[in-house]
Amino acid sequence: MKRRNFISRLAATSIGTSLYKIWDGSSSAQGSGGPIVASTWDFGMKANEEAWKILSAHGKALDAVEQGVRIIEADESNLSVGIGGLPDRDGYVTLDACIMDETGNAGSVCFLQNIVHPISVARKVMEKTPHVMLSGEGALQFALEEGFEKTNLLTPTARKAWRKWKETSEYKPIINIENHDTIGMIALDSAGNLSGACTTSGLAYKMHGRVGDSPIIGAGLFVDNEVGAATATGMGEAVLKTCGTFLVVELMRQGRSPEEACREAVLRIAKKQDYKDFQIGFLAIDKQGNTGAYCIHPGFSYARRNGDGAELISARSYSGND
Repeated sequence: MKRRNFISRLAATSIGTSLYKIWDGSSSAQGSGGPIVASTWDFGMKANEEAWKILSAHGKALDAVEQGVRIIEADESNLSVGIGGLPDRDGYVTLDACIMDETGNAGSVCFLQNIVHPISVARKVMEKTPHVMLSGEGALQFALEEGFEKTNLLTPTARKAWRKWKETSEYKPIINIENHDTIGMIALDSAGNLSGACTTSGLAYKMHGRVGDSPIIGAGLFVDNEVGAATATGMGEAVLKTCGTFLVVELMRQGRSPEEACREAVLRIAKKQDYKDFQIGFLAIDKQGNTGAYCIHPGFSYARRNGDGAELISARSYSGND
């Protein structure tokens, strides 16, 4: 069974009696305000259900996105987020994450090792320090001081995959569901406030020290409570070069729908970069609860949850001619 189909079935099982359907038409969905949560990829279904527990009880979007992505960070069965993530070429699992609230406050960690929940460390950075980002040993030191436990993130499954990769050491970052799945989550709560979170173990077998877009405010994640929020997945370098999520939000400010804004951000990348061997997907939500996504190649989907139930929506793509 293909990994994509397996995860979809698992997600369908995990949400019990709530509505679950796969949406293969337009990658946009109309909303009627909050609460609503959307997140990248198939495993977003599972993450959204955790977030929905908070949102449906009139909780804050900030709490919802943190708790939602923590579910995936702790899930060893995936190979791209938190514990169990595939390591860099030297065998180290290094994590990146950021979080942003409705006031514009943000926290981030990058090149963090040995901590299962980088998203919660990022929130501590936002709330307890005068900084936005901590990295490497400094981020680890801060996490330990805040009571986080040190854990070996390299699981037997990931170690086996890394050793097999070392036999050829071919570094060709073709990114889609087979290689790399950042989870980005954006939410609108019942009070009308937006927040977002983004967390990943980064590109498999990357150079030691590499950091992608996921912990960078305005690249992997951006929230403007007057307009909307956006998150990104795929080749981080391409998103970094275009300040992708900031661009998406600014396009929504100019009147574009979430899908239209995501499409324009993808076109900016596709027109200037050789996109044949990498995937980029953008996901956005506006203040009215409308969501939309767009990607370079077919295969990117996002999960959406509101009071009507749960959906898995396939994004339109540039190379797939919409």
